[in-house]
Amino acid sequence: MLTSGGDAPGMNAAIRAVVRSGIDRGWEPIGVRRGYAGLMEKDFVPLATRDVGGIMQAGGTVLGSARSPEFETEQGRKKAVAGLEAGRIQAAVIIGGGGSQAGAFALSQMGFPVMGVASTIDNDLYGSETTIGVDTALNIALEAIDRLKVTASSHRRASLVEVMGRGCGYLALMAGIAGGAESIVIPEVATDPDRVAADVRSAYERGKPHALVVVAEGATYNAARLVRHFEEHRDTLGFDVRVTILGHVQRGGSPTFFDRLLATRLGAAAVECLARGEEGLLVGLFRGEVVTTPLCDVVAKKKTLDLSLLELARVLGR
Repeated sequence: MLTSGGDAPGMNAAIRAVVRSGIDRGWEPIGVRRGYAGLMEKDFVPLATRDVGGIMQAGGTVLGSARSPEFETEQGRKKAVAGLEAGRIQAAVIIGGGGSQAGAFALSQMGFPVMGVASTIDNDLYGSETTIGVDTALNIALEAIDRLKVTASSHRRASLVEVMGRGCGYLALMAGIAGGAESIVIPEVATDPDRVAADVRSAYERGKPHALVVVAEGATYNAARLVRHFEEHRDTLGFDVRVTILGHVQRGGSPTFFDRLLATRLGAAAVECLARGEEGLLVGLFRGEVVTTPLCDVVAKKKTLDLSLLELARVLGR
């Protein structure tokens, strides 16, 4: 098994579940260090029950992760399959997000048995209602927002908080709703910076002691661009604005109960699928149940964001 792409809290719980479920079936689990890069370099390590003891509560991934442009080439993928066959590995479990599952699909297309496990804090992966790491990332963002609102209220300021999300505004939308934001900016919806400024001004005129804007890093008007706009219209805001970019802080937390349980269920389910002879699938969660989706659909289809929640956020932020 390997973990690939951005790390997500809960990956270690998934590794633990794959290892121990495999051992229970008499299999010999093998870990691949550093994702697809390690796969091409045959950086394999046998994993026994004790090797995955005490890792469930740790953030990140004990197997490590890395980006690998070489694996995106046909030559790199052939090199990876050759390494798997040389190591007498009979199937692979790929824990990761969209790019990772595209790699899993490529291996599957080359005839190698693969199961994917849905893991990304962006929650933008088709085939799973929620993915490993999302709950932890949201709780970390919310804790930061709650703390910032306290100090913003003390000084009558506005807080502009940027959360992760290059192509998906899920984290910003959910953190904004749960954090009581006056305005939320996401990549899926075109943003008028004057409207955001008007939301901040409206909070000031209503006598609120603070205002909160939550923005996704991938939005056209991200934190940097909004700050420039606010500086040009400083006199119209009412509040002084302070900016906080959470960045990779959201990835590094100890996984929540939800993420530990989700990762455990999905990791074990991946092993069960392989035991039944199923392959080329992503294991995810839908309406509380573990489900599988063909990897061809995972890479071809786009998961959409419920934009009605943005309107709900607007109503609640008045």
